Amino acid sequence: MNEFTMNDLMGLMPYAPIIAVVITVLLVMIAITIKRSHIVTGTITVVGLNIALFTLIGQMAGIITSGSELPIAEQLFVIDNFAQFNMVVILICALACCTLSYAYLADFKDNKDELYLLMLLSTTGALLMVCAQHMASFFMSLELLSVPLYGLLSYTYMRNRSLESGLKYLVLSATASATLLMGMAFIYAQVGSLAFKPISIMLVDVFESPLLILGAAMMMFGIAFKLSAAPFHMWTPDVYEGAPAPIATFLASVSKVAMMALAVRFLIDTSLLALPSVQMLLMVMATLSILAGNLLAVRQTSLKRLLGYSSIAHMGYVLIVIVSIGSAADSISSMYMAVYAFTSIGAFGVVTLMSSPYRLAGEADELTHYQGLFWRRPVLTAVMTIMMLSLAGIPLTAGFITKLFAILAAVQGANWFLAAMIILGSAIGLFYYLRVLLTLFKRPKQFIEFDVSGQWGIRTGGIMVIAVTAMIVFFGILPNTLIEWASLARIW
Repeated sequence: MNEFTMNDLMGLMPYAPIIAVVITVLLVMIAITIKRSHIVTGTITVVGLNIALFTLIGQMAGIITSGSELPIAEQLFVIDNFAQFNMVVILICALACCTLSYAYLADFKDNKDELYLLMLLSTTGALLMVCAQHMASFFMSLELLSVPLYGLLSYTYMRNRSLESGLKYLVLSATASATLLMGMAFIYAQVGSLAFKPISIMLVDVFESPLLILGAAMMMFGIAFKLSAAPFHMWTPDVYEGAPAPIATFLASVSKVAMMALAVRFLIDTSLLALPSVQMLLMVMATLSILAGNLLAVRQTSLKRLLGYSSIAHMGYVLIVIVSIGSAADSISSMYMAVYAFTSIGAFGVVTLMSSPYRLAGEADELTHYQGLFWRRPVLTAVMTIMMLSLAGIPLTAGFITKLFAILAAVQGANWFLAAMIILGSAIGLFYYLRVLLTLFKRPKQFIEFDVSGQWGIRTGGIMVIAVTAMIVFFGILPNTLIEWASLARIW
C-alpha cells in the first residue's frame, strides 16, 4: 500500500508547480474567511507564486526531482520542455501582475482580496493550458483561465467602462468557446479521437474530409478570438480600455502566452498544419492582423487602445512563424511570446502606476496624460521609452531579436509575402510608437491629471517594472542566453 502511494506521489512530481498554485488558492480562501487583510492576502499570493516558480526552475535545472516518466499520447496533460518554458513565463507574468495590483489597490476602499483569488485561479488555468495535449484538457483549462477573467475585468465596478469590458468579454468569449467546442465535435466525429497525437496518425485516411476541414476552421476561429487575431479582434481595444490596468496587463501577458502555447501544441501535435486550408486560413489571419492592428493603432489617442491594437499585430507576426516553419515553430514562437509578454508588463505597468481605480472618468490611458512626463519622472519615461522601442523592434532591445527571428522564419519557409508583411507592419508600427515617445518629451501641461508618487521606484510595482525593463535591455544586448533557453522549449 505504501509503495503504491509513493508511486502516486512521484507521478505527481512534474505537476508540483501547478499544485503549489492550487494550494495557494486554498490558503488565500482560508485567509479571507479568517480576516480580510490586503497585505496578508497579497503576501500569500506572491509567496505561493514564488514557490511555484522556484520549484519549476529547480526541476528544469535538475536540482529538484521531477519524477518524470515517458509521456503517454492519450493522457490529458504532459510536462515537457515546451510546457516548462512557457510555465516559467506565465508565473513571472502572474507575479508581476500581482505586485502591480497591490500598488493599484492600495487606496481601494472596497474588497481587495478576491482579485488575488481570481488571478490565481486564472493563472492555474494558464499553467494547465500549456500542458494540455487532449481536447478535454484543452477546453477545461481554457475555461478555467477565461471564467475568472470576467470578474477581474469588472472588478472596478464603479466605472461603467469596467463593467462594459467584463460584459463584452463574457458574451464574446462564450460565443468563441461554443464555436471551439463545435469544432472539436466535428473533428472527433471524423477522426474518432480527442487526444492530439492520435489525431495526426488518423489524419492520413481523412486528409481532405469536409467535416475535418470544417472542424479545424471552427477551432481556428475560436483560437483566433482568444488570441485577438483578425478578423476576430474587435473586442480587444474595448476590453483593454475598460479593464483595470493590472488586469489589462494580465490579459496581455498571461492569457496570450497560454493561448499561443496551446495553439502551437495543438497545430503541431495534430498535424493540422499539413492541411492546405488551415495554412491558407493562418496566412489570411496573419496578414489581416498585421494590417488591421497597425493601421488602426495609428489613429488612437488612448494608450491602452493603442497597445490593444499593437497586440493584434504582434499575434499576426507569431502566426507567420507558425505557418512558415510548422513543427519547428515551438521554440521561436515561445521566445517571441515571452518577450512580448514582458514588454507588455512594462508598458501597462507604467499605466498602472499612473492610474487610480477611483477616477470615474477612467485611468491614465490618454496620451495627453503622459505629455511632458520626462520632465517630472525621467526614470518612468525611460521605462516607457524602452518598452515602445522593444515593441517597435529597434536594435538593442529584446523585441528586435524576436522580430528578426520572425522574419528569418518567414524567409526559411520561402513565404516572401509574409516576410514583407512583417517589415511593412514594423514600419507602420514605428510611426505610432514614436508618437508615444514624442508625447513623453513634449512641454509639460499646466494641469496634471495623473502622476505617480515620488517613491514609486522603491515600491513593489515600481521594482517589478524596472526589473522587467532591465531584462528587455539585457536580452537585447546579449541575446544568446534567451536564444539558448528558447531552443530547449521543444514539444516532445
